[in-house]
Amino acid sequence: MASQDWFDKDFYAVLGVSKDVTPAELKKVYRKLARQYHPDSNPGDAKAEAKFKEISEANSVLSDAAQRKEYDQIRAMGSGARFTAGAGGQGGGGGFEDVFGGMFGQGGRQGAGAGQYPSGARGGGFEDIFSGMFGGGGFGQTSGGYRGYGGPSKGRDIVASTTLDFRTAITGDTITLTQSQGKPIKVRVPAGVHDGQKIRLRGRGEPSLDGGEPGDIVLTIAVRPHPVFERDGLNLRLDVPVTFAEAALGATIEVPTLSGENVRLRVAPGTPSGRVLRVKGRGVDAKDGKGDLLATVQVAVPSHLSDKAKAAVEALVAALPVENPRGDLLDRAKQNS
Repeated sequence: MASQDWFDKDFYAVLGVSKDVTPAELKKVYRKLARQYHPDSNPGDAKAEAKFKEISEANSVLSDAAQRKEYDQIRAMGSGARFTAGAGGQGGGGGFEDVFGGMFGQGGRQGAGAGQYPSGARGGGFEDIFSGMFGGGGFGQTSGGYRGYGGPSKGRDIVASTTLDFRTAITGDTITLTQSQGKPIKVRVPAGVHDGQKIRLRGRGEPSLDGGEPGDIVLTIAVRPHPVFERDGLNLRLDVPVTFAEAALGATIEVPTLSGENVRLRVAPGTPSGRVLRVKGRGVDAKDGKGDLLATVQVAVPSHLSDKAKAAVEALVAALPVENPRGDLLDRAKQNS
């Protein structure tokens, strides 16, 4: 999404958070909304899919500290200024679109419109003002000068975003970005990319006006949440329900993996709810390491008991020693009150 479009989009309102929201709070809100509007949870619901893309776009900006700072600065200027890409802009960047359905924002360009640079010169115009404020990255990066003022300038960067499904982000894949004018661009997404990560495609941005090197495409990745698995660094986490009998007596159970196959896992006798069982090597396999699958045991309690089953449970209670599992909890609370 190009920075000039940030004037018109209130990402805080999209996510329903305040402007001073902490990164941790933002992450929690985003995960809740993403699960609510995920296409897998709303099959065939176009409105839910559109909302999911909207909150993913908002999160990709606000979860990145540098982009959030830039966004806040641009929004603070109010709605009086607009920057549009026209015939006078650099190159023909055009709009980009991800074949997987993630879309670049509003044309994918950062070029300035015709007539925005006074007397045909770039010095002293809007770009100088914004370069000082954003370090040259907000509305296109330049190096050197222009026509004798320090050497040729670098072409403008194109800021874009795309959304990947959870599995593609973990395993990696080659995606195709198509430009409205020009050939499709093949992009290799490495295994293990995470939500909010940026991939820089050097030399794929807009050409320079004066013979310098072309700009880059800076691609921000948004990752759709998975209904079963959650990423924790290089590890993958999931909750695994077990019956009371399996937890009390022990059992060998099957748990799913991201690859689609099930693996067998041993539940020891007396396993409590909340214990984490580890499956080595079944997490994220990336260039910086390989993680594990972490299965958190959740003891499932039957919601309805027949008279026979109820009598059996009562007989079990009578046979067990009398104890209060909350005794230590109450004592520790009193000691620190």
